[in-house]
Amino acid sequence: MQVMDIRCDIKDISLAEQGKNQIDWALKDMPVLKEIRERFIKEQPFRGLKLSACVHVTKETAALCTVMQAGGADAVLVASNPLSTQDDVAAALVKYYDIPVYAVSGESVEQYREHIDIALNHEPDIVIDDGCDLVSTIHDKRPDLIGKIIGSTEETTTGIIRLQALENQGKLGFPAVGVNTSLTKHLYDNRYGTGQSSFDGVMRAANILVAGKTVVVSGYGWCGKGVALRAKALGANVIVCEIDPLKALEAAMEGYRVMPIEKAALEGDIFLTITGDKHVIDIKHLLSMKDGAFVGNVGHFDWEINVADLKAYAREIKQIRPNLEEYVLNNGKSLYVLAQGRLVNLVCAEGHPASVMDMSFANQALGIEFLVKNKGKLENKLYTLPHEVDVKIAQLKLKSMGIEIDTLTPEQEEYLNSWKID
Repeated sequence: MQVMDIRCDIKDISLAEQGKNQIDWALKDMPVLKEIRERFIKEQPFRGLKLSACVHVTKETAALCTVMQAGGADAVLVASNPLSTQDDVAAALVKYYDIPVYAVSGESVEQYREHIDIALNHEPDIVIDDGCDLVSTIHDKRPDLIGKIIGSTEETTTGIIRLQALENQGKLGFPAVGVNTSLTKHLYDNRYGTGQSSFDGVMRAANILVAGKTVVVSGYGWCGKGVALRAKALGANVIVCEIDPLKALEAAMEGYRVMPIEKAALEGDIFLTITGDKHVIDIKHLLSMKDGAFVGNVGHFDWEINVADLKAYAREIKQIRPNLEEYVLNNGKSLYVLAQGRLVNLVCAEGHPASVMDMSFANQALGIEFLVKNKGKLENKLYTLPHEVDVKIAQLKLKSMGIEIDTLTPEQEEYLNSWKID
């Protein structure tokens, strides 16, 4: 039974124990975040500050919220995607950590927007965003909050695109840290996390063999690179679609076929979009696909594939499995849509493994600390965390993995810093 009161809107509080076990399990594989938590407990960098977070409500993001709470933050959590919420984790945060959560798996768009409003009614000093939902809403509908906000952190490429647009137009009202631009985030989370979790979602939803099939990857950023890499490793023939000549050239040099989506639509068996843009696979592409093709999205929003218009061409829509729908089209073909066009790795699976989110959320936690420590000193623009923070996170991760690396001798340091040839 859904539970809603002044401090939460969740599916079922009786799921809390299971959710607590999930959070504890994630933390076992998040040593960097745990080390940051121990320091935050001692230093209390966020004491007296209100935090509103709009992220995917998973066991890993729950771990991040508990770390922020340990640092003194008064936190409220809402979901950044109506279908990605793990209801047991939401219940555990409410019951065992006293963190208000407003997130229900499968919530309506109206409910999702209500939860965004609740997060903003918390009147946050700091914001954690995944897709820029909170920050966009603040600038569009709640400008009264801008003067109070110290800053925000952003997890995704999509969100950074929005923040960059705000900055370019001179409308960004407070400093923001683009966590996704940190090397220990996008080189690992985007490439290895997205690559693995995307096909985890595809296989859970459809239980199909990837080997021997043609996989079309739209977008060859770091997430797209990870998806293409995993598809190739699973035995697929990979086609990459891109608009950037440099990325397209890189994909070709990696051995992938590169072509426009209009041509790829005729060949693909499985299509995955990872661009952050709208209608990357449009209705004309969908109608030209093979009978039995699968389409899914790994981008933040559900409009990368034009599923809305596809419905007008369907004479029947069948629910085949929990996250797999068959669209029987008027032209006699069938297309299979994964996760209603929403994030396949979070809707059909559980998102990235905790070990890679350990680095991503270490960046989130340290990003908020950076904003708080530099309150009043930063311009209203998009920042990347200092390089030394990236290096420190990498050092902590290597240490947790039992990996040692070389260090320069004094002679080597002197040689690298000298312009003279001896």
